[in-house]
Amino acid sequence: MILQSQLAEILDAQYLTFTNKKLGQKREKLAKLKLVINFALIITGVRRCGKTTLLYQLLNENLSHVLFLNFEDTRLVNFENDDFVRLIAEIKARSITTLFFDEIQLMPNWELFVRQLLDDDYKVVITGSNATLLSTELGTKLTGRHLSTELFPFSYQEFLAFKTLENTADSLQLYLKQGGFPEYLKTGDGMILNQLLDDILNRDIAVRYNVRDVSTLKKLATYLISNIGKPVSGNKLKEVFGIKSTTTILEYFSYLENTYVIQFVSKFSYSIKTQIRNPKKVYTIDLGLFTENSIVFSDENGRRLENLVYLYLRTNYSEIYYFAEKKECDFVVMQKGKVVELLQVCYELNAENMEREIAGLTEAMDFFDLKEAKIISFNQKEIFNKDGKIINVIPANEFIVS
Repeated sequence: MILQSQLAEILDAQYLTFTNKKLGQKREKLAKLKLVINFALIITGVRRCGKTTLLYQLLNENLSHVLFLNFEDTRLVNFENDDFVRLIAEIKARSITTLFFDEIQLMPNWELFVRQLLDDDYKVVITGSNATLLSTELGTKLTGRHLSTELFPFSYQEFLAFKTLENTADSLQLYLKQGGFPEYLKTGDGMILNQLLDDILNRDIAVRYNVRDVSTLKKLATYLISNIGKPVSGNKLKEVFGIKSTTTILEYFSYLENTYVIQFVSKFSYSIKTQIRNPKKVYTIDLGLFTENSIVFSDENGRRLENLVYLYLRTNYSEIYYFAEKKECDFVVMQKGKVVELLQVCYELNAENMEREIAGLTEAMDFFDLKEAKIISFNQKEIFNKDGKIINVIPANEFIVS
């Protein structure tokens, strides 16, 4: 239990910290956010990607009527269900109209509290670092009463604006190395991303999901980050890490994906069972994480570029697959069950790889009966006509800003 006076002090301190923030780099997501009475705005994303700054940008013109409360504050460790009554009293005493709660899902019965606030016509914003934030409750207590969105680290265009750079091959190469975490870009200190990964694994996974073998979890996370662009399967990795059950590996996969560290892409199949059975290709949420946390000792520009294209697709589409029959095509992008893009990613097309890259793409084009597709390169631009099929080779820095 927390005393009313203690809660008031915490709210005042957090409000002061929140309102003293700098606006920072304007986020592309800002234009898509809406505050609607009776609806909770849910924003999820990896830790330290800028969710609080985004909300400050959204609310900065009306801060006098905002209440901010981060439930990870150690002073709230004794917060109990009855303390929501005290919180409501503070809200009413301060004539608040907009409520911003960070990581409120850590509190028991939070969803009943939020539902009451929505019924009382408050504007409520909730942020969290877990993709399954509120998932069960959103489907029960808050059905039809929420608007959800995701925030990632800086996109390439946001990176250019943040760094005051032009869209050139050199800028793209820098982004492929540094990624988009704001604090890392400010300092270049790799320890920031080392500590970030450690915090996610310990606080967001090990504690929350009661993972006892934290050492294996960390080794698995490092392995997956080091193998971006490659297929992985639970069966094979359980042997690599000496884990008896494939189920345990798959649970670790889901924890890493839920906290946004790792993303998985399924092999395309019209059968859901086949998708589940086949290996998934792995990507990381940010290329800086690969730079600072992988155990790869070469540039790996090709895999970095493929990860970059994935992140661009991930922010614009919800259905992304890879294609693999006799040959392989890196990305199959679908909307409403229809293929809208076939993409192959190749850092540099040359005599050694051209036939393989084109063959994988044309096989996918035949399978889906498409006449046009793209190869995303680092800086090459070409057009190929292969048996009546048009293949456009596009520089990545043109494709991801289109």
